[in-house]
Amino acid sequence: MTPEILDTTRIRKLLFLGPKGSYSDFAKNRFIETFNLNCVSTNLKSISGVIKALKDENSEDIAAVIPIENSIEGIVRETLDNLSSLKKEEYKIVAETTMNVEHALLGYAEKKSDIKIVRSHPQALAQCKKYLQENFSDSLIEEATLSTSAAVKSLQSADKNVAAIGSLECAQMYQVPIIDTKINDEVNNQTRFILLAKFLAPQTGRDKTSITFSTENQAGALCKILAILNKYQINMSYIDSRPSKKELGEYVFYIDFEGHILDKKIENAFEEIMPLVKMFYVIGSYHCIN
Repeated sequence: MTPEILDTTRIRKLLFLGPKGSYSDFAKNRFIETFNLNCVSTNLKSISGVIKALKDENSEDIAAVIPIENSIEGIVRETLDNLSSLKKEEYKIVAETTMNVEHALLGYAEKKSDIKIVRSHPQALAQCKKYLQENFSDSLIEEATLSTSAAVKSLQSADKNVAAIGSLECAQMYQVPIIDTKINDEVNNQTRFILLAKFLAPQTGRDKTSITFSTENQAGALCKILAILNKYQINMSYIDSRPSKKELGEYVFYIDFEGHILDKKIENAFEEIMPLVKMFYVIGSYHCIN
């Protein structure tokens, strides 16, 4: 059964990866402004925690914002692994937005040489790897946190030899001094965030669709699916696979392609795909908001 078309007036609670000051928080604010949401925002410590809260409440009144892909580090595995678990509750990606990511080194140290520990989200640490190698010795300790904002917030009770990688907005929010700016190894650093809700986004003519599925562990099983997409001239923009966590050698596939599930050619493609899969779920049809 096709879910109802998105009605944002029903959303009363919006979950996001926090604490406040994270890039998920900024993406959440963009979705609120775009859709004029009248809702309460609640931050959670992990992506898995956000997904669990969605499933536990299982309501049309609740939505969530989580990161899905970074232009430097690629797909966010924790998000990808959790998306197919929403099949039973029928949550969909209803919109996405792309945020520019500009990292800064923050902390209370008087000079860089005093810093012995740098904290941040693993992706932020990876995105600043070259900077850290060029500015600190091999003895520098890199500590992973659940978000960049969590790392910055933790400095309020940390020693002066501990620094964090986070945004300038986050530094201002938690009143933490700025040691260095623009420390990204790559200037063009962007992260995609998705809005999950219990609806289907309407057609806009500039949509893309995300699906997840599994097949029998047979030679050529995936090729048959891709051949059907090619037959209907459906332009695929992303493909990945993850272990099913049920059986060794069994995988779940994820594909993004142009178009909306209400488009006739995609409906036809799905009809041919369905007999070939063990599991199939449309994660969403949506467009990007900037």
